[in-house]
Amino acid sequence: MGPDVTAFSTTRHGGCSTGSYAEFNINRYCGDSEACIRKNREALCSLLGISDDRLLMPHQVHLTKTVRIDEALLSLSEEKRREALEGYDALMTDLRGVCIGVSTADCIPILLYDEAHHAICAIHAGWRGTVARIAEKAIAEMKATYGTRPKHLKAQICPGIHLDSFEVGDEVYDAFAQAGFDMESISKKYKKWHIDLPECNRLQLIAAGLEPHNIRVSPVCTFHQSADYFSARRLGINSGRIFTGIVIHHSLIKKANHP
Repeated sequence: MGPDVTAFSTTRHGGCSTGSYAEFNINRYCGDSEACIRKNREALCSLLGISDDRLLMPHQVHLTKTVRIDEALLSLSEEKRREALEGYDALMTDLRGVCIGVSTADCIPILLYDEAHHAICAIHAGWRGTVARIAEKAIAEMKATYGTRPKHLKAQICPGIHLDSFEVGDEVYDAFAQAGFDMESISKKYKKWHIDLPECNRLQLIAAGLEPHNIRVSPVCTFHQSADYFSARRLGINSGRIFTGIVIHHSLIKKANHP
């Protein structure tokens, strides 16, 4: 996304978690061992060249609120930081040396980079957040806070569930249709309806003003590639989560796993 930015999604490999959390999970809200989470966080922070208090992930609730990560938030105690990140599904910052990210296991993670204003954003877009246009709302927050111009944004839509794997009930299809989405572009009928979440979010980014050539979409389907990426549909809810993060560095460092 840029020479001074690392954007990545973790895989299941290389950590110490076990069972359905194996091996690399840093999500504290899915039932994994706190000891394993801390060791996995330590390994990721070491790779990124940051301290643990500079690795930030919210407790997501499938809504559309964006939290700004600033020095005031970073100065809080660990407990207070967790409280401050409760109930958000997107984070943004213009601070260097701070990794912001979201946690997924089939939902769609989106990373945004505003090189002109040195600002970044990480978005968790499950189907509910996608219906509620979280990507568009997060971009609006970047515009209001940093002066971001959408046509200059670069976006990466990261590993998540794809069209052929995301079977939904009629109520989910109807939610997208009632929200005004072009259903011919984002859905397909097999025995039941399937929704193309990556494409739906790509179209949202374009509607928000991004240039199509500045949007990249990962080919990874988490459901099909669950040996390498966590998939709640494959492993159940009580399983690990992918962490998709982005950080602007003070200087170049070794790159993490890119989506």
